[in-house]
Amino acid sequence: MSGEAAPALGVLRRREFRLLFSAQAVSVLGDRMVAVALAFAVLEIGGSVADVGLVLAAGTFPLVATVLVGGVVADRVSRRAVMVAADLVRVASQGAMAALLIAGVAEVWMLALLAAVAGAATGFFGPASTGLLPEVVLAEQLQPANALRASAVSAGEILGPILAGVLVAAAGAGWAIAVDAVTFAVSAACLLALRVTPRAREQQSAFAVDLRAGWDAFRSRRWVWTFVAYFSLVNLLWGAWGTLGPIVAEQDLGGAAAWGAILTAMGVGALAGSLLAARVRPSRPLLLAAFTDSLFALPLAFLAATSSVPLIACGAFLAGAGMALTISIWESTLQRHIPGESLSRVSSYDWFGSLAFYPLGLAIWGPIAAAIGVGTSLWLSFGMAAAMTLALLSVPDIRRLPVAPPVAGEATP
Repeated sequence: MSGEAAPALGVLRRREFRLLFSAQAVSVLGDRMVAVALAFAVLEIGGSVADVGLVLAAGTFPLVATVLVGGVVADRVSRRAVMVAADLVRVASQGAMAALLIAGVAEVWMLALLAAVAGAATGFFGPASTGLLPEVVLAEQLQPANALRASAVSAGEILGPILAGVLVAAAGAGWAIAVDAVTFAVSAACLLALRVTPRAREQQSAFAVDLRAGWDAFRSRRWVWTFVAYFSLVNLLWGAWGTLGPIVAEQDLGGAAAWGAILTAMGVGALAGSLLAARVRPSRPLLLAAFTDSLFALPLAFLAATSSVPLIACGAFLAGAGMALTISIWESTLQRHIPGESLSRVSSYDWFGSLAFYPLGLAIWGPIAAAIGVGTSLWLSFGMAAAMTLALLSVPDIRRLPVAPPVAGEATP
């Protein structure tokens, strides 16, 4: 096992990857705190179930709206500079949100507006981050590097909800969001210290031409748009977890501390999945990814079926493991198969497609639950998620894509 672990740890010897890894690790810690704190911040100021969905959706709609622009920008200019600028915007938005909550003057519309600003910045950050990784590691280090980045996300999943639960219970949601603002500042500092060789620039094209070229690269690969379509519809269903989970926790499970414990279990599972991702090299990566991602539906069923926190946490653990492994495999597959000069644009279409329906999911599950009940809504989302997995597995390209790009002269799926 030590021989298998060596490549994963070896990538940490690269200074630039350590800085990129550190930036993501500290930023994700703050993000996972906000995953708990923002929903309870809305409830703290007297917001309703629908208001929780509104504020969470407000952070995602601008992300979807800006991500395609962010992909083009990241392929045209320094990806590091794009990420630093996005971090600084989020320092300002999260700092303002924290100040309003701590001062006791926050209203739902203010939280929604500031969440929208942070979401727009993330729309630029995401595609740049995906495109930057192949610039700081060797091609053979992509899977271990993505696995270690997923480990950083997993550590944030574990520690973030714990810290947020404690802070929300002891001092209020504003202090958890204040810590998030600090983490973006630390992330920006790490990225500023990053040294990346400037990319060779092709002749500058019109913005619309670059956007269309990215679309052509995206749609010409059937395995890409098929999996992204799956992500898009599944994220519509996953909105039930983010919107209804805190409500179930508040009403039946004991409040923020219980919900924090459940999200922590998901983080522990994600850590296990990301550690496994550093070692696996499936010959058919997307086939494995489809199976592992299907585990995300389990906690939806458990949340609907029981008020047992340990059982729900067990489902969350398995979902976290499956999603972390899926993300590592998916990003490594994109980075291996997509040319570097268009990687951020293809990644932006991935982000756009994957998230297109998520804000709608955040917005609709509150009203759906009000109409048919929280439990029925959760069962509905679970059943539809299972059907989507079966549909994905029926696509031949998903089952057949190899781990490495075909050699010259071979057909690409």
